[in-house]
Order: sequence, then C-alpha cells, then structure tokens
Amino acid sequence: MTQSPVREQEAPTPRLNYGPEVQRLRAGFASDRTRTLAWRLEQLDALQRMLKEQEQHFLDALHEDLGKPAMEAWVTELSNVGGDITHARKHLRGWMKARRVKTPIFGQPGRSWTRAEPLGVVLVMSAWNYPLQIALGPLVAVIAAGNCALIKPSELAPATSALLARFIPDYLDPDCFSVVEGAVEETTALLRERFDHIIYTGGAAVGRIVMRAAAQHLTPVTLELGGKSPCVILPDAKLEVVARRVAWGRFMNAGQTCIAPDYLLMDAETEARFLPLLKQELEGMFGRDAQQSDSYGRIVNQRHFERLQALMRGENIAMGGASDASDRYLEPTVLSGVAADSPVMQEEIFGPLLPILRVNGLTEAIDHIRSGDKPLAAYLFSGDSEQLKRFEELVSAGSMCLNDVMMFSAVADLPFGGVGESGMGSYKGEDGFLNFSHRKAVMARTQLKDPALRFAPYAATKFALLRKLRG
Repeated sequence: MTQSPVREQEAPTPRLNYGPEVQRLRAGFASDRTRTLAWRLEQLDALQRMLKEQEQHFLDALHEDLGKPAMEAWVTELSNVGGDITHARKHLRGWMKARRVKTPIFGQPGRSWTRAEPLGVVLVMSAWNYPLQIALGPLVAVIAAGNCALIKPSELAPATSALLARFIPDYLDPDCFSVVEGAVEETTALLRERFDHIIYTGGAAVGRIVMRAAAQHLTPVTLELGGKSPCVILPDAKLEVVARRVAWGRFMNAGQTCIAPDYLLMDAETEARFLPLLKQELEGMFGRDAQQSDSYGRIVNQRHFERLQALMRGENIAMGGASDASDRYLEPTVLSGVAADSPVMQEEIFGPLLPILRVNGLTEAIDHIRSGDKPLAAYLFSGDSEQLKRFEELVSAGSMCLNDVMMFSAVADLPFGGVGESGMGSYKGEDGFLNFSHRKAVMARTQLKDPALRFAPYAATKFALLRKLRG
C-alpha cells in the first residue's frame, strides 16, 4: 500500500485519566467501613495527629508559599482545622443519630425519621490563599459524614500541595483518600469524572466551570467563592477599636483572605478621624517598614503582584503604596476618595489594598451594598443597636460580623458559606456534616390490617372523613 503523503505530525498528548483512581476510592466506599462511627473518629484522629506531628513542615511550607508568619499560619490554618476536628469528634455521635419526626394520624400505627447517610466520593478543590485550611477544613466535614475524598490542592501553593500529597496517604485510610497535584490540565481531567459531591473554593469564573462540569453527571456542588465584602463604619463607632480590628482583618496574609473587609464605607468626617488611628495601628503591628516585619506576608506570585499594582494606578494613596517586585512585597495601602466605578471596585482585591468610599449614613451604605452582588461577608461598626439590627436585616451576605471582622469563622457551630455570587452550600460544624450527607427519609409501619378508608372503591363518605382527618 502506498504511504500517504501527508506530513507526519507529533502524536497528541494522551488525555489524563483519573477514572481508575476514582473507581479505587469507590471500592473503598463500597466496603461500607466509612459508615461506622469508629472509622470516622479514627480518620479524624489521624488528621489531627498529622497536623501535630508535621506542624513544622506545614509552617515552613506556608512561609515558603505566602511568606506567612508562623503564628499567623498556626492560628488561621493548623489550629483552625484542629478546632474543627475537635468539634466534630465531640458532636459526631449525635449528628449521626436518626432524627424522629411526627407521623400523622393516617400513617398510624407507624414511625418516621431521617437518617444522614454518606454520599460517596467527594472531590475537594482547594485554593491557594489558605492552602492547608481550605483543603482540610472541608475534609473534616467530608470525613464526619462518612465519605471518601479526592483532594486537589492549589498549584499556586506548591510547597503546601506537595506536603498534602506526601502526608495524607501516610495518615488517612489509603483506600478512601488520595491527593492529585497539578494545574489546569489535571483539574480539567478530574472534572470529567463522576463524583458524588464537589466542593470548590476560589473565584466565580472557575466556579461556573465547575458547575458546568458537575451538571454532566448531576453532581451536587458546594461553591465557596468570594466577592467584595463591605465594612461600614458609622460616626458613633469607637474608632480606636475599629482601627485595630480592621488593620488586623484587612492586612492579615497580606490581604489575601476571602472574608477580609474588601472596602470601607464612611463619611468624610469619620474618615478624617479614622485614618491617623489606622496608620498608628499598622505601624504598631508591622513597624514603619512592613517589608522588614516578621509579621507581614507576601503576595502569592508575580501575576497577582502586577494585578494589584495595576489596581492602584490613578487612585489617591492615603497611606502606604511602597512595593518591591523582587520580594513580591506590597505595603499595607489605603486608598481614599475611591469612586464606585473605579477598577479597584470592580473585583475582589485579594491583596493589601483598602479603598474607602464616602457615604452619608447607613441608608446610603446599604443601598450601595445592595446594588451589587451579595458578598461573602459584611461588617458594620456602630454603638447603635437599632442601626446594627437594621444592617443585619437588610444586608444579605454569606456571613456577618457586627463590631468586628472575620471572627464568625472561629465559631464552630456557625455555618461557613456564601450566597448568590459568593457561593452556595456550607461546610463547618453540623451544617458541613449535613452538606456532605443525604438526609434519607424513612417510615416504618406494622403489618396490621389497614382500615378500608385508604383504598378504593372511593365514596363520598370516605372523602368527607379524609377531609376531616386532614383538618
């Protein structure tokens, strides 16, 4: 046969196939060992032990990835997950119990209840800004609910990702848990597989991609996204307290926190009183040169550093603004007199920039917040209980903190999640347990003979009696 004259081409790179790995995890789930309380407690204990025994490795990795100070990394990542584990262990037996519901008269004699059963294999897709906590926090709830999991850490935090891939198989049941490292190609390949639930933490654009992929298999999703979390400061607030709490919340992790206050809303007079106090607090926390501080982090990579630099252009810098590209360092920076339509107000900042928008009163602030997408978090500082109540009732957000920032995330019994553009579903505490469970409805009856009322032939007298019984 004559060979085709078509020029030879390189063979296409074969598509990654994670089907066998997912099937291996399914076999682990099918063994039914994940359904027992003993197995779940054993896995939670092992996860806790991993955090303690490998603590220094994780602290070093978090510093390498994001320049995180050891104390900040321990509090916000290792201790945060450890607290979730302790809470789950304490309450898991109760969460797993069947929950009785009332059985109506026409179901008597009988009993009705719900039982939380595990879903199967969950895909956990983590983010880079808190690469340990965001990978393991949801995993605590996944384990508590009796599921297996495949964890995909963020490639933008490679040191932490490598440790998760190294240690998780050593500590957790290897038949039920695995880690896949990689970037877009690996993520795309994973999303071709069928999972029983997907939890993704990151941006809304990728969240939409995850939802489209999940739709092919009718897979339920939990999306922890983000958005521009507002912080309103009213004139009656104790500004010394506000300045310290805002400085801590905004500039922790160099501003790379999804629930950090993304921008401030206040009137001009309050701003004039607030800025010197904020400057004082920032110098108290990080010194006059934050680049030399052991308590201040770095921007995750050069691309994000350049993005933040672009957002600053043309804005009025009230304080800060210094940067060093070679060190991925950006000084805590406050932008004053920012317009609502400026570039820095069009996307979540995810960096150490803090814009101030001027508003005249709470009504104007609420109107501004409600004109945009629902944020992941919302904050108000005021001593007026009526104003606080009004804000709570009228502002929709995933979570809310009044007279502080971010502290709701430390309350194990509070759910953590978004609403609208900021996400769907939640994963902390009992809400996380239920999120990764199916609440199966069960009814049990005796085999006593039924009254004729329920069955054909139908008659007017039966109909009238049924109406009466139903009230």
